[in-house]
Parts: sequence; C-alpha cells; structure tokens
Amino acid sequence: MLDREGSVTRMPARPPSRVLTMIALLALTLAQAAGEPTHGDRVELRVTDGRVVRGGVVVEAADGGLLVAHDDGRWELVQPGDVIRRANAPPPVQETPQQLGRQILAELPPGFDLLVTKHYVICFATSRDYAKWCAAVFERLHDAFGNFWQRGGLDVTDPTGPLVVVIFADRRAFQTHATTTLGAASGQVAGYYDMLSNRVTTFDLTGSDALAGGRRPGDAGLAILASPEAAGLVATLVHEATHQLAFNGGLHRRLAPVPLWVSEGIATYFETPDLRNERGWRAIGEVNPPRLERFLKSYRPGTLADLIRDDEPLRRPETAVDAYATAWAVTHHLLQTRKADFVAYLRVLATKRPLAEDPPQQRLDEFEAAFGPPDEVEARAFKAATRMAARGR
Repeated sequence: MLDREGSVTRMPARPPSRVLTMIALLALTLAQAAGEPTHGDRVELRVTDGRVVRGGVVVEAADGGLLVAHDDGRWELVQPGDVIRRANAPPPVQETPQQLGRQILAELPPGFDLLVTKHYVICFATSRDYAKWCAAVFERLHDAFGNFWQRGGLDVTDPTGPLVVVIFADRRAFQTHATTTLGAASGQVAGYYDMLSNRVTTFDLTGSDALAGGRRPGDAGLAILASPEAAGLVATLVHEATHQLAFNGGLHRRLAPVPLWVSEGIATYFETPDLRNERGWRAIGEVNPPRLERFLKSYRPGTLADLIRDDEPLRRPETAVDAYATAWAVTHHLLQTRKADFVAYLRVLATKRPLAEDPPQQRLDEFEAAFGPPDEVEARAFKAATRMAARGR
C-alpha cells in the first residue's frame, strides 16, 4: 500500500504465517545427512485430510516430516503424523500452461479468466485489457532480469514451468483470499509473493473496468497510467514479480535462509516506476525517490548490522518502512559500485538449503567476507544517497 509519505510498503516475501510454526518444527528435526535436495525422490502420500500429495522430496526430516514439491510448482509441508500411507510416485505428467491455468481457475472463486503468455499463466478477475497490460510488464521484467544478472556474470536459469500470477478484481476480494496466507497483514498490502504456492497474488488497484468506457483497443496502458494509483501499482507488480523470478531463477532457494535485506533490497532496486513509459516501468536500478528520502531521513549508524543479523526489523510494522529504505540504499550502492562482489555473495547464498538456519554471527561473517565491515558499507551508502539527493535524482 502507499504510506503517508508516499512509499510503497508490503510484507516481505516469506512463508504464510499459518505455517511458520510447522517450518520451525520441521527445520529442528532436519536430517543432517539429507544432502542436496534434487527432487529426484518422488513420493505419493495419502494424508489425514483425505488428499493425495504427490511430488518430489525437497527435504526429509529425521522424524519423517517432508517438504514436497508438487508438479505445479507449489511446495507443501507434511508433518509425519499426517501421513497415512507412503509410496513411490510415478514420473510427473507434463502439463501445458493452459492445463495448469485451468486447474488454478478451479481453485479460485467464480469470475476468473485465463491469460497465457510466453513465461506466465495469469488468472484474473478484472478486465482482459488490464491483465494484458500486467502481462506485458511481467514479460519485460523477465527478460530484463535475466540480462541484468547475466551481464554481471551470474547464470540465471529459466524457470522450469510457467510463473503463476493471480489478480483479484478489488481489494475486498483480494483480502478475503489473502487472509488465509497473511492473516491480519492482508489489509496492509497490495500484493505478495508466497514461497509455498510460488505465486504472485495481487488485485486491480485501478478499477480498470471503470476505465474501459470509450477507450479504443490498445489504449489500456494510457488509462491505467493515468490512474492516481499508477506508481504504487507498477512498484507492487515489479517488486513481487522480482521476488518470484529470484526464487525461480537461481538467485535464491525457496525457504532457504536468504537474509531478508538481500531479497527485499533486490526487489526494491528493480521496482522503481517510470510513468513516462507506456508500460510504467523501463529500467533496472533507477533512483527510488521515496526509498531515498526515507533512508536519508531515518539513517542511523548500525542499522545495517542489525538487518544482517536478524530479519525482524523488516517484518515489524513499526520498523519496516525504514528497514526497506536501508535495504534499498545499501543494495543500490553495492550494485552500482561492487556488482562483482554482490554476485559472488549471491552465489554463496544460493548454496543455502531449504529450511536450514544460519546464526546471526554466520550472517555477519558472510557479509564481511564479501563487502567488509557493515558500518563502513552503510556509511558509504549514506554518502552516495546524499549525493543522489543533491543532484535531484
């Protein structure tokens, strides 16, 4: 959403609140000899609620708990007490994006339609013009994302299947759906990426059906960008879609201990709108004025070290806006001046296993090995931000 100072705030990309305890319990009993998860072992589980869970094993805990990757990209935590029967699963049946889309439509309330593009399956309950405009933003971001990291020497893989986006018609419908995942926080966000479902979920901030009257085909983008919500809309779409690409393209592993300042820093680095462009977004790494202003206003030495040790400042409502601004400023500084070091640091993070845990000192040590003392990095980022503000950028 837009806060009082105009910056876009949103919940961090993280597991649904209702399963955080399950994740913690499963992580505590994680088998030390589990090795690298390859999804090579396929299981078919009959569970206590009558369902059959079928997919690849990502992690198996010592007590028999499982993190299972469904063939449609969803991950599910299955506690050992919920398994009635376990067997080997047959090889997955390759589905077309249209088949996947129709399956998702069956899960959603009535009124949704389907749009399939080169890399995305978009289920939408708003106008088709709006869905097409969003799809064009996503596809542009997809190509730019891969090019950006490959030019920096990091091999980004194409997702193994289409990326799923769900667009509700309005905030009320979105909030009803999102409450099961985010709880009370669903009323504070305009969109989110969920690591378990692997989907981006959002809603039509513009009310595009109301914009449709008297418009020629193809003019949807102009009408959308004329909306007062345009800047927040573009920032939300690009931010959450960047998370989805990062967790599906090899930058991060889902449910691995990736420091939140890194994942949110990258998403805020990509999110800056450009409302002069017909898509509302054009380039990566543009100065993000609300984040810049907030960082300069809230700067306090030692903040970065706190973010490196612990993700909580980015999760707490009372500290999140300032913490996001710091994550943006530090990421912007490092990617502008030390991209090779940042890429090397991402390679270290990419080796983290799902459901593993890193102690605070290890997180600090890995940061210092890549960039040096956090206080020095933070001070240089503040000087760079001050120069940006002085130039009026």
